[in-house]
Amino acid sequence: MYRGPLTRGGTLAAGALSVVVLAACGTPADGTEPSSGSTAEGYPVTVETLFGDVVIEDRPENVVAMGWSDAETALALGVQPVGVADWQAYGGTGVGPWATDLFEEEPAQLATLEPNLEAIAALEPDVILDTRSDHTQERHDLMAPVAPVVGPPPGVEVTYGTTWQQQTRQVAAVLGEDERGEELVAELEGRFEQIREDHPEFADTTIAVGAYFDGQYGAYVPGDSRVDLLQELGFQYKSEITDMAEGAFYVDLSQEMLEVLDADLTIVFPIGDTAQDLHEDPVLQGIPSAEDGRLVVMDDLELANAFSSGSALGVSYALDGIVPLVQEHLQD
Repeated sequence: MYRGPLTRGGTLAAGALSVVVLAACGTPADGTEPSSGSTAEGYPVTVETLFGDVVIEDRPENVVAMGWSDAETALALGVQPVGVADWQAYGGTGVGPWATDLFEEEPAQLATLEPNLEAIAALEPDVILDTRSDHTQERHDLMAPVAPVVGPPPGVEVTYGTTWQQQTRQVAAVLGEDERGEELVAELEGRFEQIREDHPEFADTTIAVGAYFDGQYGAYVPGDSRVDLLQELGFQYKSEITDMAEGAFYVDLSQEMLEVLDADLTIVFPIGDTAQDLHEDPVLQGIPSAEDGRLVVMDDLELANAFSSGSALGVSYALDGIVPLVQEHLQD
């Protein structure tokens, strides 16, 4: 299985720099917390995570967003992170164009797969958001000396498998914006419900979702935000690919295995390559869904990025383009 940054995986290789971290964060070397003034209303709060309960003593002012689309989620809730891990290589503010204008100042860019503790500590974070990542104890423990690390909620099993609803609620709890978080969830779930009502035919349609990166095809499975989005629209997923993934969010596919992507509707997009490669690939174009005009090659980079974002803002943006796109191919 490919485990590079663009398909969201990888191993962590970094050493603990606890003395540097504690000094940078203003925590005495003996580990005691510095005294503070009055606490904001509603704090402290306890957030349940995959790695145990995390206590946020006061409303965070310096927020570092390390998880996939954590920054976009914080922005949707009215908070501008001081540091952002740019998982999708946007550059600039490190978030998609549907969110970038919500920044007043450009945040610091931070590494994704291998967190740089000195760079994070220099920002003096009050909290580190890491609600969608590889979900390893190693990654969590590496960053924990810097500031409280809020990972995914309990029960998330697939790596990078935190849903946009879970992410929104998790980040909202940290930021003291639970009410706004529920409003965002209700608004977007309402859009999904309306689309399902408008397109009942989606419920009778099977889907497969693939990507092409560095000459290698792969397929996403339920638990990945892209597949989850389509399932929320009513589409049904092929279980054969899920079985192949063995608990991961993504599975590599050789050319000989590409036919497993055949479904009533197949969606494939390039990562770092051009869509033309997919249009001209005789193997991909030879699977039944392609021959029948039911293959969607997503060649709009902005739409593909929104499709992959997994944030409430990105998903909402993606729906505007994906719904007419799949409808067009199903009608052909």
